[in-house]
Parts: sequence; C-alpha cells; structure tokens
Amino acid sequence: MIAQHAPTAHRLTGRDARRGLIAFLLMTAALTAILAVDIAPSQGALAVGDVALGDIRAPRTTSYESDILTAEAIQEARLAVEPQYDFTAAQSSTLAAQQAAALVRLVAPVDAAFAAITDDERVALLGSVLPELSDAGRTVLIGLSRERWTAARDEAGRVLDSLLRSELRDTQVAPIRSSLAGRMGSDLDEGERALAAELIAPLVVPNSSFSELLTSQARDRAAEAIEPVTRQVRQGEVVVRDGGAVTALDLEALTALGLGTVEPQVTAIAGWALLAALLVGMVLAWIWRFRPVLWNRDNVLVLVGLTIVFFAFALKLTADRSILPYFIPTAAAGMLLTILLDASLAGLVVALIALIGGGLTGSLELATYILLGGLAGIVAIRRGDRYAVFLQAGVACAAVYAGVVLSFALLGSWDTTGLVQLLGASAAAAAGSAIAAIGTFAVLGNVFGILTVFQLLELANPSQPLLRRLLVEAPGTYHHSLMVGNLAERAAEAVGADPLLVRVAAYYHDIGKLEDPQAFIENQAGGENIHDILAPAESAQVLGRHVRAGIDLAYRNRLPKSLIAFIPQHHGTSRMSYFWAKARGEAAAPYGGPETVEGRRAADALDESTYRHGGPKPQSREAAILMLADGVEASVRSLSSRDEVAIRAMVGRIIAERLEDGQFDECDLTLRDLERTREAFVGQLLGMYHQRIAYPQNKVVELESRRAAGGDGA
Repeated sequence: MIAQHAPTAHRLTGRDARRGLIAFLLMTAALTAILAVDIAPSQGALAVGDVALGDIRAPRTTSYESDILTAEAIQEARLAVEPQYDFTAAQSSTLAAQQAAALVRLVAPVDAAFAAITDDERVALLGSVLPELSDAGRTVLIGLSRERWTAARDEAGRVLDSLLRSELRDTQVAPIRSSLAGRMGSDLDEGERALAAELIAPLVVPNSSFSELLTSQARDRAAEAIEPVTRQVRQGEVVVRDGGAVTALDLEALTALGLGTVEPQVTAIAGWALLAALLVGMVLAWIWRFRPVLWNRDNVLVLVGLTIVFFAFALKLTADRSILPYFIPTAAAGMLLTILLDASLAGLVVALIALIGGGLTGSLELATYILLGGLAGIVAIRRGDRYAVFLQAGVACAAVYAGVVLSFALLGSWDTTGLVQLLGASAAAAAGSAIAAIGTFAVLGNVFGILTVFQLLELANPSQPLLRRLLVEAPGTYHHSLMVGNLAERAAEAVGADPLLVRVAAYYHDIGKLEDPQAFIENQAGGENIHDILAPAESAQVLGRHVRAGIDLAYRNRLPKSLIAFIPQHHGTSRMSYFWAKARGEAAAPYGGPETVEGRRAADALDESTYRHGGPKPQSREAAILMLADGVEASVRSLSSRDEVAIRAMVGRIIAERLEDGQFDECDLTLRDLERTREAFVGQLLGMYHQRIAYPQNKVVELESRRAAGGDGA
C-alpha cells in the first residue's frame, strides 16, 4: 500500500513513550523555570516610601480592582452628599396654620383700633398696640386708611403662609427675614411693604432642621452605589519613576503586576507550569504524529527543545521593557529549523514562541509580530543554499515586522516617536535574524548531526576521498552513481523533494562495492563474471554484502548518519530478481523445468528471504526516488534498443515492480509523485540516450576496425 497525502498512523511504542516522557519533563521544567521565576529582579521587595532604583515599567498590560482608588471614590461620593433635613409637608402645613393664627392674634388690636369712632381715639389706640413695632412702622401704621391696612395685613398673611408651606431651613431664616419687604405685592407702597414685613418677621421660623441620621443614611447609600474602580496599566508604562518614592497606589499596581515582592507565587508558578506542559505536549505530539522520522532522532528533539528554551529565556529577560522584545531575532528560529529540519515544524515552533512572548508581555501586538515575522522568514528562506536567500528572508521579515507595527499603530493611539522606535527595532530584528541564521546553521548542523546544504555541496565534490576511490577502483560503479544522481535529482525536483540530498546520496549509495568491485558487472569491462561459477544463493550473498560493507565504510569515513541511511534503503527489502529466477530455474531443472508441476514445487520450496535485501524499506521520498533511479538506470543500460518506447516500458516496469512489492509502504510517496517521477526519468533518459548523427569518419573507423579484427583471426 502506498502512502497518501494524509500521514499514516503509527503505534506509540514503549520506546516512543519513554523518549516523549523524558523530552516532555525536561522541556516543561526548563520552560517553567524561565517563565515563572524572576530571572533578573531589579531590587528586592518594595514598601511604601521606598525609593525606586531605576524606572519600574509594567512588563505586560493588566487590569485590576484598585482598593485605594475605590476608597477614594467612596469618600468623594460621601462628601458630595448634601446635609439632610427633616422637612415634611404635613409639618410645614401645621406650622403655617399656627403662625397664621399667631398673626391674627397679633393684628387683632390693630383691627379694633381701626374700628374706633373718632380719629383721635384711633390714633391713640394705634399708638398703644404692637409695642415691638419700630417708630417708622408705627408712623406708617398711624397714617394708613382702613382699606390700606387691610391690604397690608392680607399681603403679610399671604407671604407668611407661602414661606411656611415650602421648606425653610434654619440657615435660611435670617436671609429670608431680611428680604421680606421685597416679597410683598407691588400694590403696596414702600412704607406699607416695610410695615407688612415687620409684622410677620417674628413669625417666620424654620420648618426644616439638619438631621444627622438622615445625612448619615444618604451618605451610606451614595457609598454603596460606587462600583469598584478598575485600573489599567499598559505594557511599558512607568509605574514608578527612577528615584521616586513608592506610594501606596504604586505598590498596589506593582503587586498586581507581580513586581511588588520577590517571594514566589505558588498559583503563578502552577499556571506557568501548566501552560508550559500544554505547549511542550502539543509540540511533541505533533512531531510524533506527523514527523515520525524526526521523532526517532534524539538530536532533533534536543535541537527543538533548546530553540524554544533559548528564545523563551531571551523574551523573559526583556519582557519588562516596552521596546527591547521587538529587537530579539525570533525569526531566526524559523529560518534555522526550516533549513535544518522541516518548514512545518519550524512554523509550529515559531507559533509557540509567539505565544510565549505574548504571554510574558501581555501584548497581542508582540505575539503577532513574532508569529508573522517568523512565518515570513520560513516562506522566504526555502533551502538556504545561497547567501542571497538569507538576505531575501531578512528583507521579507523586515517588511512583515513593519506591517504589523504599522497596523497596530493605526488600530491604537498614534504615537510617532514610539512608531519610529518600533520600526527601527523591526529592521534590527530582521537583520539580526538573517545574520544569526547564516552564522549558526552550519555549526548547529555539525553539532546535532544534521545535514546542511553546504555539507552536501562539500560531499558532492569529486575530490572527496571516497568518490576518488570509486573513480579509480570501481569506475563502472562511479559512472553508474553519477547517472543515478542525475536521474534522482530531476525526479526529486518534479515531486518537491530535496534534489541536492538525493543527488549526493546517489553518489555514495554503492560505496560498498569498493570491497569487491569485480563482483559487479559494471566494473568487469568484459572480463570474467564470477557469478557464472557461483551458486545463485552465493551470488545473492555477494550482492547483499555490498550494503553492509557500504555502511561500515561510510561510518569509518564519518559520513553523516542521514546520508548513511540511504545505503540500505536504496535496495529496501527488494528481491534480487536475476538470482532468484536463476535459483528457481536450477531447482526446477531436475524435474523437467518450471513448466512441470514437480518443477514448480521444487522452485516454490526455495527460501525467498535468501534472495531479498535486508532493508529497511525507504523511509522518505528521497530514499524511494533513489531506489527507483538505481533500478531504472541499471535496467535501461541493459537495453539493446533505447528508443522512447523501450525506455518508457522499462521505467514503467521498474516502478510497477517496486510498487507491487510494497517497497513504498513506509514513506510518503504518493501515486501522483510516482507518475511525475516516471515522466522525469523518461525525459532524463531520452536526453542521455538520444539518437546521434552518424558522421562519415566514424563509419570509416568502424569498418577498418572490423577488417583488422577479421585479419587477425585468419
């Protein structure tokens, strides 16, 4: 069964579980230590009145309910409540009636005086009533007619009733008394208004007094209506200035940010530990599920873990600074892992680093900045086989970084100075990422045993000792390897595999033939073939031995392990068809050949495993392509006619045989890939074996050589 585009499921073995558990525990512990512990505290625990040693900035944006601001708001609300008085409408009506009666009793003697018969008697009576009346008032009163007195008396009663039926606080009595004359009707003259005011002034008394109880209750209600005050501190905001004394409000903000004490917070550590466990668990599960080849390489897990831990540490160190995190060349992580391992895995790691950066700083902008910039680097870096590619990746990162910064500037408050600073940080981070990737990917490749482009180019140099030995000691194998490399490279380009890797693997796949070059027909140059005198089983052993010898020789010459893996995989577990057919024929011969029943039984009784290579089957598309290129090159070279029809038929047969034999069951080569490989092989072989012009001089040389050969034989 051939692999489709979806990844094939595989069982979690005990070895997988142990590797995963060890990697999980180590990476989770490292991340938790970095995320939860204050790596570089600026000073110890703070208290109110302490002097700050340097600006203390918020490492992230946070909101919290401020007890101090809430208490201030409550106090302001209580103070804003006006003093409360005990005024009631019923109480005012009663008082108005009482004072009206008092006014009637007060003016009754005056009414009686106006009822006197003679003017002298009236004047005498008026002079004796209202002893509290002022001289000016008494003079006005004596000069009034009965009608004018009645008008003044009634207006005084009206004003008194109006005042006492509305709220009249004790603090308002004096001002009201002084303004009584102005409240009288306009139909009275000045003297009459003054007289009426003087009459009711003693009767104007308060009907509303200050109530301590009502005031306290109103203030309590106002305090209860106050909602808790929420304070927001934005990332990078200076909470305490350098040299400034810490206030209670400052200390409250520092505590909310986790900066007010150096004592570890158990809940915070638990939260970071859980987050680290989830992040690490998802990364490891993804690698196991979708990249089993990488999962089985301890060096890959170590490289991924160190990459995550390194950038998490860098972000932690700069998390309390508003600008510094933007200078960190996080895109280098994506570039390096793309070149050394896999673009999809690189994207996953970049996303994880972005989450860590956003979590440490509380900034969606920084998380977006890291994620999109890293993805730009992954897309632009491709294979990293030329220094210009790193430059292109750096430019792409810079453009995306700047776009993220500008977009968030447009979404938030526009700060020209801050925007310019962030754009500068973007350019520096992009340049730093490209430089870091250039300077470290070769070193990391060597340290972790991962093939890099430059290593492959060096191994492809014909001056390499093993290739020189092949050229001198096994020239036929050397030429075969070159031809296989050409075929495999073109097919790899067609299916999107690594063409340089498969070409270099083709150069070294048959180095085991150096142990006994003459045992292989391409090196015999028309001489004796030892397989003519060997039994088929012995020939199969000789043929299979070159794989084991190649692995040993590769290790002795310190070839990269990933390249050595191609040596056994280029044959997989395929059958040595020639010797298998020869063995079956010899086994059936005593019984009349394979056409007879007895002959077929004798042939079927042979152990087929003796005539199969030891494997493993190809584990990657590159190894599968190398297997096909090796078989196709050898088979097509054996054709007597190499026209397009013959070549197409032979290529199709080789691919069909390997497919039916299950050689592609363990790699992700698809049916579409096989079709593209077939067309690539045919196109390359037609170019290699195209028909040439028969030049006249070549024909003359051929005839003369035949004539000379005939003469010698005579």
